[in-house]
Amino acid sequence: MKMIQSSYAEKSNPSCTLINWSEIKSILGLALILLSSLLASTTSLAQNNSSTASWPSKPIRWIIPYPPGGITDSATRMVLQKVQTDTGWNFIIDNKPGANSILGADIAARAAPDGYTFLTVIGAHAANATLYAGRIPYDPAKSFSPISLVGVTPLLMTANVSFPPKNVRELIAYAKANPSKVSFGSSGVGSASHLTFELLKQVSSMEATHVPYKGTVPALADLMGGSLQIMTDTPSALMPFVKSGKIKAIAVFSQKRIKGAEDIPTIQEAGGPPIEGSTWVLFLGPAGVPKEIVNKLSNEIAKAIRSAEITQKFDDLAIEPIGNTPTEAGKFLDDEILKWSKVINAAGVKAE
Repeated sequence: MKMIQSSYAEKSNPSCTLINWSEIKSILGLALILLSSLLASTTSLAQNNSSTASWPSKPIRWIIPYPPGGITDSATRMVLQKVQTDTGWNFIIDNKPGANSILGADIAARAAPDGYTFLTVIGAHAANATLYAGRIPYDPAKSFSPISLVGVTPLLMTANVSFPPKNVRELIAYAKANPSKVSFGSSGVGSASHLTFELLKQVSSMEATHVPYKGTVPALADLMGGSLQIMTDTPSALMPFVKSGKIKAIAVFSQKRIKGAEDIPTIQEAGGPPIEGSTWVLFLGPAGVPKEIVNKLSNEIAKAIRSAEITQKFDDLAIEPIGNTPTEAGKFLDDEILKWSKVINAAGVKAE
């Protein structure tokens, strides 16, 4: 009777709650959608984890934004060949020179962050952040995943053999006394060789005229010919001419002397300010490369760089081997961008 009374009461009392089947269907439909989404996400995550674990499953494209044969190209090939030998991974080198490395960097920045496209950059990459601010299609830091700083090459200052100053102290004094008689050459506006000498000018309050060239070779020809007084570049580019007596070495822009040129003083030993200037080789990927892939690649690169084989080859090129972590590489790049932005802005350097 109670059940009958209860049923009757529900029918006779309009305030009683009735089952709304349309609402139930709506709720069930939403639940099914959420469940499907969850299953899809889980499947996608599993597939991504599987893809990351099996990386690399095909050749890796490595972009070098410079022509073959230079120190950037050589250092990259040395390291990747060692990694390939050690791991069996395959690398395809793709030289994409142009626009002060912007062309190649843009290709890498736009690539899918799947671990199959990477990039080599040097000091110009950091300078481009300021030189081409607002005019390049990527952010030199935020558009990339740091992998490892491969190595650093302190720059060497040289002079024409007939140039009177024999050291940095004499150079600064001579330039202050003869502001229109000192010109320094570089491999181009915004290059490491250019900005390093601009830094010396700023901290020493000396004057000198910058003469940009389209590469090291024509600048070196004018240095030997006498129309240029000073030139700064990598030791590997200049030391053969120093040793043959065609030009003279003034100092190395570093805190310690370099291997293969131990008789050349540091800039501070030669009476100059305690500044440093270098070019470097750093590996990047497009932003968003999975952390597992970044760490896996970075670890193998570090192992290769620290091997006796690569250390010896780097010594021959006056490259200090580094092979640091992705976090350390990212901080190094950020610091270089900040350092050279101050020099560029203070000197009023404008891109060509």
